[in-house]
Amino acid sequence: MTILKKKRLERDMFRKLRDNSTLYQMENVEKNVKIYVDSFMKVYKNIGYIAIYWPLKNEVDIRSLKEKNPLALPRCKDHKELLFYPWDENPLTKDSEGILSPNNSFSLSHKEISMIIVPCLSVDKNLIRLGYGGGYFDKLRSDKNWRNVPCIGVLTSNCVSTNPLTRAEWDIPLSGFITEKEIFV
Repeated sequence: MTILKKKRLERDMFRKLRDNSTLYQMENVEKNVKIYVDSFMKVYKNIGYIAIYWPLKNEVDIRSLKEKNPLALPRCKDHKELLFYPWDENPLTKDSEGILSPNNSFSLSHKEISMIIVPCLSVDKNLIRLGYGGGYFDKLRSDKNWRNVPCIGVLTSNCVSTNPLTRAEWDIPLSGFITEKEIFV
């Protein structure tokens, strides 16, 4: 079986598990993300933007971080390019994948982003992330400058794989992950 077929099976399995996550689990993941970000902010005083995601169906919603932190949202462009833009008061528009995102005139560099928080269908203890298969985050993090920005996965504990996930040559491990049960960073 090819890597892509294995990943497709894993995506189907973990999407079903994620869809069974409870509101209680999701709310507690959000609380743990806030705890981690607050502790990060205390250590790194001159923090830049925290890059988050616009939540899709059944993803943990961490947009409340905006109450205390400068946030950036991704915008998918052609050729699997992912850029981050400040999330300001301007209206969001849909990007090339149909996801709401800022459409500002300037994108942020890796120097302006202190942390990237990404949604996961699954992650294993080797910090291999299973996403939707678009490759946007891996392509972004293939650049060594972006790879040096801490990248933290967010998911409920029922989606943490007890077995190693299928890994392709382009998969770049995360810096850690956060569930309702643990902050593994």
